Amino acid sequence: MKRTLAAKLGAHVGERIMVQGWLHNLRKMGDVNFLLVRDRTGLAQAVTSTEDLAPLAGLQAESVIQVEGEVVAASNAPGGYELYHNTITAITPVTTPLPFTLNKNRIRANQPAFLDHAVIGHRHLSKRALLRLAAGIMRGFRETLHAWDFVEIQTPKLVASATESGANVFSVAYFQQTAYLAQSPQFYKQIMVGVFERVYEVGPVFRAEKHSTRRHVNEYVSLDVEFGFIEDHFTVMALLTDLLRGIFEHLQANHTDDLARLEVELPSIGERIPHLHITEAQAMLIERYGITDAVGAPDLTPEHERRLGQWALEKHGSDFLYVTGYPMVKRPFYTYPDPDRPEYSYSFDLLFRGTELVTGGQRLHRYEDYLAAAEAYGYPLAPFETYFEAFKHGMPPHGGFAIGLERFVMQLLDLDNIRLATLFPRDMQRLTP
Repeated sequence: MKRTLAAKLGAHVGERIMVQGWLHNLRKMGDVNFLLVRDRTGLAQAVTSTEDLAPLAGLQAESVIQVEGEVVAASNAPGGYELYHNTITAITPVTTPLPFTLNKNRIRANQPAFLDHAVIGHRHLSKRALLRLAAGIMRGFRETLHAWDFVEIQTPKLVASATESGANVFSVAYFQQTAYLAQSPQFYKQIMVGVFERVYEVGPVFRAEKHSTRRHVNEYVSLDVEFGFIEDHFTVMALLTDLLRGIFEHLQANHTDDLARLEVELPSIGERIPHLHITEAQAMLIERYGITDAVGAPDLTPEHERRLGQWALEKHGSDFLYVTGYPMVKRPFYTYPDPDRPEYSYSFDLLFRGTELVTGGQRLHRYEDYLAAAEAYGYPLAPFETYFEAFKHGMPPHGGFAIGLERFVMQLLDLDNIRLATLFPRDMQRLTP
């Protein structure tokens, strides 16, 4: 007898079938008992007698079991079907109690306890839905860009020099020299614009930043895009806007059950996402909210972002807001300066519900500009020699951006900590599991 998945019971009404999975829950009601088996597609309910349950005597939830039974339509059962006249077999008996219950609607464990036991906690139905949505975001990202003739690349994560700041890298003993874990694929994806024009990558990045905030971890998944023949950073913003539409359309089409389980309402994106120059944003923060520390600040604080998100929702009905033109002193050396105001950049951040989600912009594309920028920032040329070589031999105007996957999930699900959106988070205190 072949295995039947829980979600497929409806195709076998009146037939005797076999399901295999984990013992999710057992409600003992006396002569009639309800056994829930969980597999990758959901839950299958078996209606059992006391005698049927004999093989489960002394076993705990999460034991791996097999149930053979006859499929019957039942409107009150999970999925609308259940099994009768059952034969139960224990495949992998479990006798150790769980660290916390997995068969309730919500996990009743605090964040540290859950993270300590995440290898088990991720089996919870809501956590599975969260992780599937994260997978859906990555798939929607890939499929949308593939349709636009982008090529997926995978770049090295061991690099010879820092991409953005030498103070925020993890050093690694690399035979007879020191290597670093990549902060981003920035240099490589720019190089590959000279090969394919349009590239993207889904991969881990590492930031050795000594912080312990609700929105930062030291390793996360970055969804990176870079493409050539642009006019300016607004070209990049337009592509990002369409890409977000593509991702949300993919989630709506393929993850309705996960969205429903987590009570997620996908944000809508109108014809355009509103945008403010950094100077306009700061002026508005002062005038509307009396936030005086925004005056002349080179960057936005989390409180600034929250207020700007509030304004975008009230003024434009938008969960998103572009803030453009950040000062050059706060952007990496490869950022393209505003020709009319060279102290500002052709860059942007995208705020999603009041939190920075995406950073991007236009990059320098001329070799001589890189030499001048490296000198202005006080960078030695030797570590960037191979990077700069690509620009000696013709690069088009180009730009790109990076989306933090875990922060995307955090904001989409309105979670209060990014660690709850991360498979196995790495921060200053946590290196396991």
